[in-house]
Amino acid sequence: MDYDQLALDAHKQHRGKITMKLRDESELTKDKLSTYYTPGVAAVSRAIADDPSLLPVYTWTNNLVAVISDGSAVLGLGNIGPRGSMPVMEGKALLFKQFANIDSVPITLDVHSADEIVSVVKAIAPSFGAINLEDIAAPICFEVEERLKADLPIPVFHDDQHGTAVVVLAGLINAMKVTGKSLPECKIVTIGAGAAGTAIIKLLHKYGVGSIAAVDSKGIISDTRTDLNDEKKQLLAYVDGSTDGTLEDAIRGADIFIGVSKPGLLTPDMVHTMNTDPIIFALANPTPEIMPDEARAAGAAVVATGRSDFPNQVNNATAFPGIFRGALDNRVRMITDEHKLAAAEAIASLVQNPNTEEIIPSVFDDRLVPTIAAVIV
Repeated sequence: MDYDQLALDAHKQHRGKITMKLRDESELTKDKLSTYYTPGVAAVSRAIADDPSLLPVYTWTNNLVAVISDGSAVLGLGNIGPRGSMPVMEGKALLFKQFANIDSVPITLDVHSADEIVSVVKAIAPSFGAINLEDIAAPICFEVEERLKADLPIPVFHDDQHGTAVVVLAGLINAMKVTGKSLPECKIVTIGAGAAGTAIIKLLHKYGVGSIAAVDSKGIISDTRTDLNDEKKQLLAYVDGSTDGTLEDAIRGADIFIGVSKPGLLTPDMVHTMNTDPIIFALANPTPEIMPDEARAAGAAVVATGRSDFPNQVNNATAFPGIFRGALDNRVRMITDEHKLAAAEAIASLVQNPNTEEIIPSVFDDRLVPTIAAVIV
């Protein structure tokens, strides 16, 4: 099917993907108008002014997320700017509503420095119950999220980082059951040290995996390199940075490969040098670091990609609707590493009998959101 043309036609026909509707859809009478607007609304405003904790009790902030991007790192498209990113942010809003019945407002910002983004988000934050940061380029995304988490009394979650990391960990938990391996004993190689790669490494380290080697476009991230930016220097606390070399050097003897980088970087010859029954998470979109059939032919026991047309799709939509549902329902101020670990384990638990074709539940699994939400407390 020509999804490009279908998308253009559908978006034009419906003028986008989202709209707003009233929670109380009964007939608008004079008494009802006086209750919801003047004079009745004044009593509600006074109550909130006296006690700000009542905001989610009396307004839609109990179920409202701001989806915020500057359009600087849109998946598969790069820096397409705030206007070009709006259809993607509307798509995020569609997923929030469809999977978790969460209302959300896409807000694309025509500012790109950390100071500017933080200033804008802090200014509009009182209107929302949570903030979802989306498609903001590294390394600015790290600073933006940390500053907002420290300053705001509502959850702030950069889904490109943490949603990806949660689903990767969930898939690896079940891949261990398929291969009989143990994560604490596995040698892991990651390629790509941007937003997703950094979050994956940190969450796996928190979970207690074995050795992690991180590779970027210039080779293994090691303590002997003089070209590392501040974020990659900080990453040395989570990885084995004692050796230099290329991806080919790092992958030798590894149990797990995780790619969040570019197409074609992992070759069948490299897979042949990995440990027995290697696990390949080739997540570059739309074309993975190695195609699944090539990886399996080279001996991979389990293969995951970011695509929906192959088994084992690692998709943020598996995690973020349930995480936000739990955060909103349980009045969680901050989404922590412990929440992410619990979410990963909850996702993994929904695959009763993991196998090479199923280590991650479908995004359409009705159990996902309530199961994840229950552990975000």
